[in-house]
Amino acid sequence: MDSNLLRSYFSTVYELPTDAGVLRVSIDGEIVKDVDTLPALLRQRFAILTAYNPRSMLLPRRVNEVRHQVMRDLLILGCYRVEHASGSDEEPEGVWREPAWLVHGIDRDEAIHFGRTFRQNTMIFCRDARPELIVTDTTCDEVGKTFQGNWRVRQ
Repeated sequence: MDSNLLRSYFSTVYELPTDAGVLRVSIDGEIVKDVDTLPALLRQRFAILTAYNPRSMLLPRRVNEVRHQVMRDLLILGCYRVEHASGSDEEPEGVWREPAWLVHGIDRDEAIHFGRTFRQNTMIFCRDARPELIVTDTTCDEVGKTFQGNWRVRQ
């Protein structure tokens, strides 16, 4: 995988819903010595998935919205709890922002399958407070190749 693309994935700021409000995180943090200090959501199993802009190809807004809704419907049919999330540029003046789904309790292999089906380069999977950036498109790297990250809580 291209190192610039990998760097941008790690620095993406994700906005995730919690009972206490929106949690802003990225996966470019330092190793967390005590995972109990992390917000409860980050200690659970979940994936961050999107159907927008497959293989980094910009699609018309309406096409992206339909694809994203289909993904949500399939996840719900699979009995997953799905909530709105988003990813955006690390820089405050950045223009890139992409809707995503926070999928609670999904199995790692099934999350990879969703990423592959919707032609995403990668997806985020979290288990035991450890986020992984997982390749889901063979044009980037071998499917399932994992880049281990660490949570960084943003303000």
